[in-house]
Amino acid sequence: MEPLITPAESNRLDMASDEPAELLMERAGLGVALTAVEMGIGYGDRVIVLTGSGNNGGDGYVAAKHLARRGVQVSIRAFGYPRGDGGPARAAAVAARRAGALVDEMGGPESADLIIDAVFGVGFRGSLPEIVVPWTRLDVPVLAVDVPSGLDATTGTVENAAFHADASVTFQAAKTGHLLGEGPERSGELFVVDIGLGRPRPELMLCEEVDAPRPVRTRHAHKWSVGSVAVVGGSPGITGAAMLAARSALAAGTGAATVICPGALQPIYATLDAGVMSRGVGPGERFTQDDVSAVLMEADRYDVLAVGPGLGPVDRGFVVGMLERWDGPIVLDADGLNALDGSAALARDPDTIITPHAGEFTRLTGSDATHGAAEQLARRSGAVVLLKGNPTFVTNGDETWVVASGGPELATIGTGDVLTGMVAAFVAGGLPPQIAARSAAYHHGVAGARLGQTETVTATGLASEIAR
Repeated sequence: MEPLITPAESNRLDMASDEPAELLMERAGLGVALTAVEMGIGYGDRVIVLTGSGNNGGDGYVAAKHLARRGVQVSIRAFGYPRGDGGPARAAAVAARRAGALVDEMGGPESADLIIDAVFGVGFRGSLPEIVVPWTRLDVPVLAVDVPSGLDATTGTVENAAFHADASVTFQAAKTGHLLGEGPERSGELFVVDIGLGRPRPELMLCEEVDAPRPVRTRHAHKWSVGSVAVVGGSPGITGAAMLAARSALAAGTGAATVICPGALQPIYATLDAGVMSRGVGPGERFTQDDVSAVLMEADRYDVLAVGPGLGPVDRGFVVGMLERWDGPIVLDADGLNALDGSAALARDPDTIITPHAGEFTRLTGSDATHGAAEQLARRSGAVVLLKGNPTFVTNGDETWVVASGGPELATIGTGDVLTGMVAAFVAGGLPPQIAARSAAYHHGVAGARLGQTETVTATGLASEIAR
């Protein structure tokens, strides 16, 4: 787990530290210089360090000092020089000059082997000053100190301009703005340097592989002991969604998967996949409220219900009836969510996981699809909310995880149904809902990225990649 903190928390860590400010700045600037070396900067290369007058600029001056001592041709272009008040940034600027770095006021952009952006730090808000903007357009590798200047370190938003960094060095913990909004595109490869501050209080937690377990089978396992999933869905024209969810549940390790569909569609499902069972309910092509009892009878043997993939326009009473009367875990997605006229029906004692994308979330709640709104929904309803996007958020209202393993290759029809099947399989296999949701989202993203290296990602191919 990698913590993501806000600028306010970063400032609290600074204020609470017993370490001298000069020592913290020295550690930070050295981290920047070493990262520049890792990027290939060495003797005789030209580096321009863009500095502001605050502590972020001070980190840049320290980096300039260390690089100059290695024989790098360092030029500093200052957007305001640290004032002579004895602060650490002023001392760092003096040390950089003494090491051989050339300091001048910031003017028009100049070419170099590397630009180190140390103009503004995590406290920046608003628009980047006009004199800095042309530097953001320079076609030169950029190493950002803490965050790329112009990027809001809380939200990842940009007002007028910001640097596109090839790499960013941040201190003690990554900031929320590195992962939100335009942060991933602007920050480049992210390096976190421990400079000796205290333990951070995370706003969000970044899910890594160690945080994404999968159910484990014992030697005596059989198909019903490792979890079973029933997918409730299907309607004319979108029969594939429910089948994709069932296939991916099997690919993710569940022992048995069945599609429970409207009766008129059962002959179609019976021919789609020999490994997926199917049961038809009622005579029609869509479920009605009158079908709830029959669906529950068919689902009685299964551990988890996935309700919604390919369900189509169904009356609210059917979905509410499933939520009220099924006494086990439910993964609610797609048309299952769209059938609700609010979140009240999600408040149920058994575990509930919902997997909306931004549009579905806004229709359900009336709020923008943010991690804060997802937390509020989870607290209000008791459901685990998996808010799909880039990044994806998974929250139970108490803790919120960010999953950044997926990318634009997943922007294709049906991949959400694959994720629904994975979540259901992991819950059926015994993982707690919050862990199941973040694990499924993480491995879903990893599989998409891996498949995307060799071919165009489709939902069918993604289910196969998950199995591999």
